[in-house]
Amino acid sequence: MPQVEVGRVYDPRTDPAALRVLVDRVWPRGLSKDRADLDRWCRDVAPSTELRRWYGHAPERFGDFARRYRAELDEPERAEALRDLTEGVGGRRLILLTATRDVTISHATVLAEVLRSEAGDD
Repeated sequence: MPQVEVGRVYDPRTDPAALRVLVDRVWPRGLSKDRADLDRWCRDVAPSTELRRWYGHAPERFGDFARRYRAELDEPERAEALRDLTEGVGGRRLILLTATRDVTISHATVLAEVLRSEAGDD
C-alpha cells in the first residue's frame, strides 16, 4: 500500500499523480462532479447510516465511533468494498476524501489507519 492520506473533497488537487477517492456514502452538498476532481467514489466503505447518525461528529464519541466503524469494516459487504478500494492503486499516493469539516475525527481518518495497519505501515 502506498502512502495514504486524508483530505477534504472540497480541496483542489495538488498532486496530479495521486489517486483521489471520495469515501462518503452521500454526495457532498454544493459540489459538482466536475469540481470534485475525483478518480473514484467508494461509498460502500463508509460507515452505516445508523452509526454515522449516532456519532454526529461529536469529538467525545470518536473513540467509540472508531471502534464500531472498524467492526463494520469487517462485515462482508464493506470488506469487499475495502478490497476494491485498494485494487489498482499501484504505487500511487492514495488520498481518502470526505466532506467532513474536521477530518481528524472522521471515518476517513479511521479508514486510513486501517489501510496503513494492513500494509504494516503503523
